[in-house]
Amino acid sequence: MGGLLSGRAPLRGRAGLELVIQPFRYREAAAFWSITDPRLALRVHAVVGGTPAYRREFVRSDAPSGPDDFDAWVCRTVLNPQTPLFREARYLLAEETDIREPAIYHSVLAAIASGNTTNGGIARYIGRRSDEFSHPLTVLEDAALILREPDLFRGGRATYRITEPLITFYEAVMRRRWPELELGLADEVWSAAQHTFSAQVAGPHFEAVCRSFATLAGAGLFGELPADVGHGTINDASERAQIQVDVAVFAAPSAGAPQRILSLGEAKWGEVMGLGHLTRLARARALLAAKKYDTSTTVLACYSAAGFDQDLRGQAARTRERILLIGPDDLYASSP
Repeated sequence: MGGLLSGRAPLRGRAGLELVIQPFRYREAAAFWSITDPRLALRVHAVVGGTPAYRREFVRSDAPSGPDDFDAWVCRTVLNPQTPLFREARYLLAEETDIREPAIYHSVLAAIASGNTTNGGIARYIGRRSDEFSHPLTVLEDAALILREPDLFRGGRATYRITEPLITFYEAVMRRRWPELELGLADEVWSAAQHTFSAQVAGPHFEAVCRSFATLAGAGLFGELPADVGHGTINDASERAQIQVDVAVFAAPSAGAPQRILSLGEAKWGEVMGLGHLTRLARARALLAAKKYDTSTTVLACYSAAGFDQDLRGQAARTRERILLIGPDDLYASSP
């Protein structure tokens, strides 16, 4: 169907409407699932994303009744062999006609889901040379199952992210424990997978949601619409360390002027953020200023699903500098 209007196809140039159907964004997904608790909405979205079909037919219209029901909901739906959602992640890969050797593709996806998001990291994880999986990466990108995200501070470097949350959940939690799940041991598997879910599923997903939030609310947050929102790594030579910026927001470039950075942010899913996180962001800003970026109006932003300690809250309230503390309630607010 995608080729009917492309290239030299007979219908090329005859279309009156091209309507591309995308999954719901995280806010729309929460409303569609009738979830009002922001942290619960984030956890559900980290599992099933915004695909509408997963709300009704695939889970028998079963939605978590509240935050305390999330674990039980996971066990009775996505980890339940009797529901269509149980095998859906496998089918998403199998239905791609260009994928002829599923094993290598699953290995690549498993590497990314495990946090090995660079070419070198993927190669080390699957035990092959980088050139041996360049084709699978291209196929997965073309199928919109993964996304190549450039490092905004290091040209030529990039990481890969799985675009479908259900595939990330499958590769990180389900695939390695598939025999036990088929035996109906969902409770035991889920109990053992709590750390994995937090570190490899919910954490990276929260970072992506925060970048989406910065894009959607950018004009209200930073005074102008961002031109680019992503992530990046900054080398700190004096400390022999690297600073990871999870949410980097750039202004539109101006000819002959330094590139302006609207905001630098760090995102934590399961960690209460404190002054140490703010100090690291301030250090990143100073390093970028030394590299001739315009950081005169850069806003430092802490994104946390677990909250902020009193010292950080006090610092944000006392300083004249604008510091953003953004939690789940803010992510789901109608306006920043």
